Amino acid sequence: MDFGTQRRMMVERQLVQRGISDERVLKAMLKVPRHLFVREEDLYRAYDDMALPIGEGQTISQPYMVAKMTELLELKGDERVLEVGTGSGYQAAVLAELAREVYTIERIPSLAERAEEILRELGYENVKVFVGDGTKGLPEYAPFERIIITAGAPEIPRPLKEQLSDGGIIVAPVGSKYSQQLVKLVKRDEDFIESYHTLCLFVPLVGEYGWKDE
Repeated sequence: MDFGTQRRMMVERQLVQRGISDERVLKAMLKVPRHLFVREEDLYRAYDDMALPIGEGQTISQPYMVAKMTELLELKGDERVLEVGTGSGYQAAVLAELAREVYTIERIPSLAERAEEILRELGYENVKVFVGDGTKGLPEYAPFERIIITAGAPEIPRPLKEQLSDGGIIVAPVGSKYSQQLVKLVKRDEDFIESYHTLCLFVPLVGEYGWKDE
């Protein structure tokens, strides 16, 4: 399979044609090998316009959604980013292309271990993977200039708001377990400026400040 050609087609048809215009985001999406983050049985559809299962009831997000959330973060290159929900590690790899440091938390140890292994093999030394309740953030490493939540939240967890630096941005899917909308928060002093974007569907954000594990 010619993954390079598939990746170019993904960027042109799924991203550019849907309005993703940040050149740095497009370049990162063109570079990161999504096929290395999917299960072997899903290699043939690694660049399809869909989320894919990665085990443990979790998914690797649709390429467009990865690009859209990343674009909303407005990364310039010198930020420290917190990602809540490592999953496959694909979103962390894209972030690592665009930010100075990426701290990513995954609550399922087996997924965190596999993601860390792939990220290390790809040479992403600016990504640190943690196992734990992502809804609590990483207070010992705060503040962060950017925070991205890659699971559906009933609301944006208070600890994450507290760990965001002034002028920082949080992007998260917020809503019910069955339907969410991308929300972007920009922190100004103690206030948050909200804007609402694409409708979406993510697996639930489980944790103390998210949905309770069933």
